[in-house]
Amino acid sequence: MSTGPHARRARPGRRPRRRAGLAGLATAVVLALVAGCGPAPALPDAVPSPGDLVPSFASQRPPDGAQHLGTGATETVRRMAVRIRNVQCDGLSTGSGFALDAHTLVTNKHVVEDSRSLQVATSDGRDVAVASASVAKVADLAVVRTSEALPSSPTLADADPAEGDDVTVVGYPEGGKLTVTRGTVVGTTDDPLYSTLGKVLVTDASVEPGSSGSAALDDDGRVIGVVYAKTDDGRSLLVPVSTLRSLLDDTAAFTAAPSCAG
Repeated sequence: MSTGPHARRARPGRRPRRRAGLAGLATAVVLALVAGCGPAPALPDAVPSPGDLVPSFASQRPPDGAQHLGTGATETVRRMAVRIRNVQCDGLSTGSGFALDAHTLVTNKHVVEDSRSLQVATSDGRDVAVASASVAKVADLAVVRTSEALPSSPTLADADPAEGDDVTVVGYPEGGKLTVTRGTVVGTTDDPLYSTLGKVLVTDASVEPGSSGSAALDDDGRVIGVVYAKTDDGRSLLVPVSTLRSLLDDTAAFTAAPSCAG
């Protein structure tokens, strides 16, 4: 796949501007970060206790697009994904994320930065209190620590997927209901938004504003990447799991997320 163009980073809380590619490309590629901006829907109502909802959880309608998943996989997908609302000083934006362990979730840098407060909700209706947020210095990744336990966490794949491998994206497009989309890995390209990052994955799985931070899974339910942007022809860009693993192993790779309150 040909190298993508450079693009300026969109500011959270505002609609990303369309960007033309560099001269010489056969087809200009317009990139947009896929956090939802503007008025956001309310988070799911908090439930009195997890026990009031979890027993009936399996009988609820599966997430949109999850028909291809088995019962166990559908439950895992449902429990791992979180919806994030970034309450900023001048607006709201929404994004997605997924649990890394009981008190840590992964999302995108542009989902959490310039925040006055972050609000996290699980698919079972619980609001989970945020303790802190850190952002990577060289990739569109963020780690959010919670003071309450997250329901479930997936396994990170040992290696990046190959071209042609299936991919499943799990998140909250438009800040709405949990949705699952399917596609394949098209190839790799140089990261057009963060030149120091290196290669990123390109897939044809559909993503929308609010999908930023969604987990991309292989057929075994392991995380193979993190959604962070899309092209004007509908292809999604993923930070590969190899990059995620490398940064998580380096404590100096993250710094405190910037706040709009200073």
